[in-house]
Amino acid sequence: MTARQGVAMAQATTEQELRKSMKRERREQVYEVFERMAYHGISSNLILYLTKRLHQGTVASAKNVTNWVGTVWITPIFGAYVADAWLGRYWTFLIASAIYLSGMSLLTLAVSVPGLRPPTCSDPDPTRCRKASTLQLAVFYGALYTLAIGTGGTKPNISTIGADQFDDFEAKEKAQKLSFFNWWMFSIFFGTLFANTILVYIQDNVGWALGYGLPTLGLAVSILIFLAGTPYYRHRVPTGSPFTRMAKVIVAALRKWRLPIPSDPKELYEFDLEKYTQKSKFRSFRIDPTRTLRFLNKACVKAGPSTPWMLCPVTQVEETKQMLRMIPILIATFVPSTMVAQINTLFVKQGTTLDRKLAGFSIPPASLAGFVTISLLISIVIYDLYFVKIMRKWTKNPRGITLLQRMGIGLVLHIVIMLIASLTERFRLGVARDHGLIENGEQVPLTIFILLPQFVLMGTADAFLEVAKIEFFYDQAPENMKSLGTSYSMTSLGIGNFLSSFLLSTVARITMEHGHHGWILNNLNASHLDYYYAFFAVLNLLNFIFFSIVTRIYVYKAEVSDSMEILRRGSDSI
Repeated sequence: MTARQGVAMAQATTEQELRKSMKRERREQVYEVFERMAYHGISSNLILYLTKRLHQGTVASAKNVTNWVGTVWITPIFGAYVADAWLGRYWTFLIASAIYLSGMSLLTLAVSVPGLRPPTCSDPDPTRCRKASTLQLAVFYGALYTLAIGTGGTKPNISTIGADQFDDFEAKEKAQKLSFFNWWMFSIFFGTLFANTILVYIQDNVGWALGYGLPTLGLAVSILIFLAGTPYYRHRVPTGSPFTRMAKVIVAALRKWRLPIPSDPKELYEFDLEKYTQKSKFRSFRIDPTRTLRFLNKACVKAGPSTPWMLCPVTQVEETKQMLRMIPILIATFVPSTMVAQINTLFVKQGTTLDRKLAGFSIPPASLAGFVTISLLISIVIYDLYFVKIMRKWTKNPRGITLLQRMGIGLVLHIVIMLIASLTERFRLGVARDHGLIENGEQVPLTIFILLPQFVLMGTADAFLEVAKIEFFYDQAPENMKSLGTSYSMTSLGIGNFLSSFLLSTVARITMEHGHHGWILNNLNASHLDYYYAFFAVLNLLNFIFFSIVTRIYVYKAEVSDSMEILRRGSDSI
């Protein structure tokens, strides 16, 4: 065999592996499409079910929605722990998906059986209607939170399993991963679009049983499709608890806090290079010591007993640093996650006060969230096909701009969104006042499409912030802690929803003190959501200032700089 034939054969093998990688990750995308359809089929319209069927007030129903959504997005950190420490990503996902499906099935039952919900009430003030019984609430919320437990194991692992199908040690596969999260978000948001349009229409006009039954069936089918691909997946074995690994570093550094750090990095403890270079089912990087969070380097100082809680290798210390360095960035994403929570709560409630007729067709208020999805899909295509290529020529960065710059653009858009939402609501209240609709809370003679700008811009902001957030926390997490890194982005959404609940109840209570009318009431025509949204705009501005500060001092993980040449070679070849 000639050298040229050998090169050609190697290239053919690489192309074949790349095609296999893409086929493997498509099965995960199929699951995620149906999972998003199930999740958004519930969350998009949940506030209307709570007010119209369970007869809860505006503040109570909005809090219950954001508390549940917050739980859905906070549990992935526990699922990531189980995956990285014990079961691995595949088995954690599989068990959690069974729990998810059982929760969806019970929820469908809860909205289908007449005895599991209170009787219908036509009073415009739901607080005057008959309340749901303890049993009815127990079954309904039991189903919701069973579902939330299931998502804790599926959400941090399904995207990670998909990204794992690309080998970081192969140039073309590593380059393909640059676009993976863009197209991952693009494909799965078709499930979101279906939920925000077709499913919410079915729920509003046909029935909740069918509206919840369809995504339950789809979820079951997607799990079977995922199972069919089991023999072809690249499986990552669990490498131990990431929290324990990090705790060992912190404890070892504290126990040796008096010791000086050697000036020569070679004097620090590290495993032999062969441990990292040997070919195995799970390959990882060796990381050189850095000067950031330098105190933790004391864990590598060779002194005292060589136990895991007294002496840690440099790579383990640097992995701990990587996870700790991301925490300020994580904190900066809490406020925009709070803004996202408004889509399925106050934005939807605003829609119920406006004219929803279009050519004889009644538009479900929750369906406006479909414009978030459409905007996001269009923005991702433009970003990946045009923006990245243009910026790559200027910056020489394979991604076009850095992930933190992309997130920063999304944060700026959130400021604009809340300013527009405040002005729009001020206009709506003015029309309600002119037509004498303040006290009776009746429908305002304005089309529901006046809310369109805030929904469309929210999708554009997601294309920058949410996609970059997922990719950033996955990319910057150590190889052995990818599931935990991915769960950071989901934890952000969880805390953002809990923060939304806290702000909503706090602002509602404070603004009603001392005989004041209050900003957030069951009657939105008598409320002042325009003040509330203006408060959010100021909060976003302060958060952007904080983000700007923490990004200036952020240091990207060590092996990124070493692999940029691999990325450039790969991006030049695709």
